[in-house]
Amino acid sequence: MARLNLGSHDGASDAGEPVRVDDPSYLVGVPDEFQRLWTPHRMVYIQNGQQPNKDDCPFCIAPTLSDEDALIVARGEHAYALLNLFPYNSGHLLVCPYRHIALYDEATPEEVAEIGSITQTAMRVIREVSKNDGFNIGMNQGVVAGAGIAAHLHQHIVPRWAQDANFFPIIARTKALPQLLGDVRETIANAWPQDA
Repeated sequence: MARLNLGSHDGASDAGEPVRVDDPSYLVGVPDEFQRLWTPHRMVYIQNGQQPNKDDCPFCIAPTLSDEDALIVARGEHAYALLNLFPYNSGHLLVCPYRHIALYDEATPEEVAEIGSITQTAMRVIREVSKNDGFNIGMNQGVVAGAGIAAHLHQHIVPRWAQDANFFPIIARTKALPQLLGDVRETIANAWPQDA
């Protein structure tokens, strides 16, 4: 049986026994000099083909995948809603037209109407399941305006809570997210009205 000594200077744990490494559960919570922020939700980005080629558009690829794999919560005729892979807060959704267009003024009246309708439904659903206090809603148009994926139009819907901001984002440039993306997707998709 392999053993690793991670305790006191004599190689023993605080209980005087070497720490086992043949069973990972023995290492959970073993103190060392590092602080860790566990972010298992980021695994969705590197597994199951979630990291597209740099020349591929993730918002064109997403509708070709299953809702679970693409984190899609609702599909309409002209647009759909999916979770942001890099959320500002839990429940951070993006509403995208299926058509690959860059700017809002290139959208058809039907696309504009459905983006608006999906946005309204998303607000109601998120408020119901998350009990949030408000929203940030907006579109960054073009790279210069901060669009991470400037080539495909998308609108952000970010739920906000009265106490959702603390020192983490400002000092540590870190967001703490209480739910995994798959769990958030399932909660929102299950609460989405069937007639919407």
